[in-house]
Amino acid sequence: MVSGESNSTPLSVLERAEAHFPGQQQLVQRLFYGSDAFHSMCEDLAIAMETLAHIERLPESVREARRQEYAALVEALLKEMGEALAQSKIVMLRRPSDTRPKSQ
Repeated sequence: MVSGESNSTPLSVLERAEAHFPGQQQLVQRLFYGSDAFHSMCEDLAIAMETLAHIERLPESVREARRQEYAALVEALLKEMGEALAQSKIVMLRRPSDTRPKSQ
């Protein structure tokens, strides 16, 4: 899925992402504005959900296949976004470098 132009406004894209991660709105917002990759996932999610909402417009011969395709895409995007949210909560602790004078 290519991000970029869509009929969704940035706010609606953000709201859709927030709706899938209740209780994590601030973290979703922080990643949405601070991570190009997460922002792109949010845009892709909004486009895939928009497509699913209008799937009935497709010819009957391809409708079910496309429904399954886009439902799987939404599921994969939500999983990837959840992993990004979980990863962003990890705090890396580093040991301070040895500041003792070296014996000679």
